Amino acid sequence: MSTTDAAPAVPSPAVPSPAAPASAALAPAALVLPDHFPSLTTDTIRYGDTDRQGHVNNAVFATYLETGRCHLLFEGGGARLRAGTAFVMARLELDYVAEVHWPGSVQIGTAVLAVGRSSVRLAQAVFQDGRCAARAETVVVLMDEQTRRSTPWTDAERAWLARWQVSGQPGGSVAAG
Repeated sequence: MSTTDAAPAVPSPAVPSPAAPASAALAPAALVLPDHFPSLTTDTIRYGDTDRQGHVNNAVFATYLETGRCHLLFEGGGARLRAGTAFVMARLELDYVAEVHWPGSVQIGTAVLAVGRSSVRLAQAVFQDGRCAARAETVVVLMDEQTRRSTPWTDAERAWLARWQVSGQPGGSVAAG
C-alpha cells in the first residue's frame, strides 16, 4: 500500500484509571470503591467467562452489570413494578479499567444518578478484590407492557428510587438503601 492509499489513523480510546475522573456520562470518579455504592452484590466468575487471553471476556461485563441492576431493582427492598409494567434497558456505556481473572468473584456496585420522567440513570462499577475493573452508566426505562411505550414513574416509585441516589459529586453523600 502506498502512502497515498493508506487508511486514516484511528485514535485508540483512552482507558481511564480507577482514580481518574470519569467522563460526565459515566459513574462519578468518587465512586471508585465498592462501599461507595448503596447497592452492592456479588457474582461468581465462571471459567466460561474467560477468553483466550486468560481474562474475563468484555461481553461478560454487561452480564455482571445486569446482575447489579437486578439486585437493586428487584432485590433491593423488593421490586417496585406496578402490574403491567416492565424495566427495559435503553443505554449502556462501559469503560474497561482493568482485567478480571478466573477463579474468583466480582462485586457489582449500583447507584441511582438521576430519575427522569420514565427513566432512571444508574452509575455502576465492577470490582475484583476491591479494585475497580469497569465503570458504566446504564439507563433503564419503565415501560407499559401493553403499549410497549415508556410510562411515567409514580410518586411512590420516585421516592423509592431516591433511596438509592448518590449526589454524583466527589465526596458527595450516598443515601442509605
